[in-house]
Amino acid sequence: MNITFKTETFRNDFTFRNSPEAIRRFPFPFHDDKYMYAVNMEPHVPAGPPGHAYNNPIDVDEHYVSEMRDREQVLKEDPLRYQALPHMMAAQWDTLELLMEHQAASYPEHFSLTKDGGNWHWINRPLGIDQKFTFGDAASLPMEPLEFITRQAQGDFVIVDQRDNNLWCDAGMVTTQADWSLDFDIGMNFMEWHGPVPLAHEMGVFDRALKFLLNLQLGKPVRRLNWTMTINPRLDTSPENYHKWGRDRMTVTPENVGNKVHLRCELQSLWRLPRSNAILFVIRCYLIKMEELVTVPKWGRRFHRVLRDLPPELIDYKGLTRYRPTTVEWLSKYDDGQPTSPGIFPE
Repeated sequence: MNITFKTETFRNDFTFRNSPEAIRRFPFPFHDDKYMYAVNMEPHVPAGPPGHAYNNPIDVDEHYVSEMRDREQVLKEDPLRYQALPHMMAAQWDTLELLMEHQAASYPEHFSLTKDGGNWHWINRPLGIDQKFTFGDAASLPMEPLEFITRQAQGDFVIVDQRDNNLWCDAGMVTTQADWSLDFDIGMNFMEWHGPVPLAHEMGVFDRALKFLLNLQLGKPVRRLNWTMTINPRLDTSPENYHKWGRDRMTVTPENVGNKVHLRCELQSLWRLPRSNAILFVIRCYLIKMEELVTVPKWGRRFHRVLRDLPPELIDYKGLTRYRPTTVEWLSKYDDGQPTSPGIFPE
């Protein structure tokens, strides 16, 4: 699969755009015309039409190079977006192996990995990286193994350690998050980490999710979709930088909704790691502006209905209060009242 990588920005002049192919492969997060929290886990196996984001275990798309440049800039401004507690080194190597193997297997024209015992050779052609190292020897890499490989993979990465019948957020690379902080959450357990989410705790969603994840099996990763909305195609909507992006919510008008308002989808996949028995939590962020979304008629209809009927608690939690009415009104032009087919894929 040969990918043409784009040069674009996720800040300042916001030149990010989706090609028609990127629109069709977008992981639209709504299975029907209404939304409420659910565990909604499914096996992380290939699915959907050719080229869809579900086709490969670790997805690489046209935005790869630009997203990695944006990550580099975030880390330069705030190195604490990467953290790993000392006992997580085995899990770091597990993660490096998983990401390298899947990227090389799925995109051999862009990545290659060769192994000679413990001597490994990694080539990342899009980023111009050619690295020989000894697996398990952190001194043979220019930085810790988790930081090295997650500077070369789209999405955020959290490694949760399993102990005391719970999961603990003990390492991560988080630069594209939807208003949460690795620096704040590092060392927290699963329930503490998800404490701010409304309604879901009362519904028992996180109790069921924790029970499910504690029994996650090696070689059987799972996935789910989560979503929020973002004004402008900004990847870094962290609480640390709220002063930069929070004010964007005040700028939405009936005239600019289609260009400014973006659906932000997270393709979340969870992987049991072989040596450490930790779980890798991959949170891959995809952005699509309303003008792009409505080019798929099913999605335009469905998102209008979801956003129109969203419970007040979720409107507040997702920070949609100021611009939701304007967006619902704009989307209503693309909802002809016709039924939508089941599932997330285009008609």
